[in-house]
Amino acid sequence: QVQLVESGGGLVQPGGSLRLSCRASGRDINDIWRLGWYRQAPGKQREFVARITTGDTKTYADSVKGRFTIHRDSAKSVVYLQLNNLQPEDTALYYCNVYPSSEASWGQGTRVTVSS
Repeated sequence: QVQLVESGGGLVQPGGSLRLSCRASGRDINDIWRLGWYRQAPGKQREFVARITTGDTKTYADSVKGRFTIHRDSAKSVVYLQLNNLQPEDTALYYCNVYPSSEASWGQGTRVTVSS
């Protein structure tokens, strides 16, 4: 079973940017057909944010379109989520997982806090 590890979160002011990274063990991340980013805000259910396929097709949740970008660096075996123009409502624990998600592949997540 693939294990995924997220990194890159932090505290940022509204309008700021962050880049999250997702790395895999147990399987080459470049071989994962569909890899997604998800987030869970305090007191809310986990939700889909973005996904990318091996063919580089990208899909986004409406709430992040135009602000977030998912992309991969195949040479480094990393999938990134670029977060721009962050808003307080983007505050959440961000996870990567296969799409649809697998319970066995949830990692610890990386926390993004947007606050002035």
